[in-house]
Amino acid sequence: MDPRLLAAEFAPEFTYLNTASHGLLPARAVAAVTRATAGMAAGRIDQAAYLDVADEARALFARIVGTTPDRVALGSAVSTHTGLIAASLPPGAHVLAPEGEFSSVVNPFTVREDVTLRTVPLDTLADEVDDATTLVALSAVQSVDGRIADLAAVREAARAAGARILLDATQAAGWLPLSADAYDYVVCGAYKWLLCPRGTSFLVVSRAAQEAGAVRPVHAGWVAGASPWDDCYGPIARLAPDARAYEQPAPYLPYLGAAAALTLVEELGGPEAVGAHDRALAARFRAGVAGLGHEPVPGDSAIVAVPGLGEVAAQLAAAGVTVSVREGNLRASFHLYNTEEDVDRLLALLKG
Repeated sequence: MDPRLLAAEFAPEFTYLNTASHGLLPARAVAAVTRATAGMAAGRIDQAAYLDVADEARALFARIVGTTPDRVALGSAVSTHTGLIAASLPPGAHVLAPEGEFSSVVNPFTVREDVTLRTVPLDTLADEVDDATTLVALSAVQSVDGRIADLAAVREAARAAGARILLDATQAAGWLPLSADAYDYVVCGAYKWLLCPRGTSFLVVSRAAQEAGAVRPVHAGWVAGASPWDDCYGPIARLAPDARAYEQPAPYLPYLGAAAALTLVEELGGPEAVGAHDRALAARFRAGVAGLGHEPVPGDSAIVAVPGLGEVAAQLAAAGVTVSVREGNLRASFHLYNTEEDVDRLLALLKG
């Protein structure tokens, strides 16, 4: 990590170890949103220019997750993307997901009475895929404890069974190298590890799924048209021939910030370089907290969960260290703006 670049972009007032809840906004994203807000207040509003910037964010995200812009639809929340996929499943579909999966990944399937959702332990997910499985839905990295799924095994099992895969990359994109082209659907909330304002999310739909009509553009508005500015009134003459057919109108301010933030991820070397930094800090904390007599959830994740320590989060916050609590776990998450000193401060407070 370039210390001068990071110092120019981030100046947290606390020891912030909670990216798994929300990432810090880089200065360039704050500046982009501030300029746009001032312009909107003054009447300098250029919606076409805003949508051009949103397209820049689309292209940046595509490069970061290993796909192409024609496969990426913009949105504002993961649950909306998942809901679109859930609404497109045929009656009688069977969805398989890990136990304890984040609600936005699984809940849209439960509201359909003609779709069956079955949950199994994450470690046995690939083994539980069978010929009745229509879709496997999972997060690349589990929100509750940072465990990384065996994605290769899940892909192999799903392909053998003829099932599609929905991958939530919200807790992974930005630090865990991924190839979105290896999945049928990828959803991602960008306000965590990708450092974007909340209100930016992405849906990736494979070319095969697009050509098969596997996703119905049930909320297609004017931006889903092949020529959006010509389709503002009446039925859309022709839907976009790519993933924009599944698009929601991009909220301008979040996407103006997102385009700026995503350039920083690329400048710092992308998920490979960022991930190496994040994982090294997480490993330092994992080893340190084990040395204090606590047993963290094992793994090589940027998210470290320590069962039974959640009760100390309030004391840490009072001392200026921000972590989170999930299912009783103390959850610390390490990202590009964190340092070894941050890790050691957390360990010192836990020891004390």
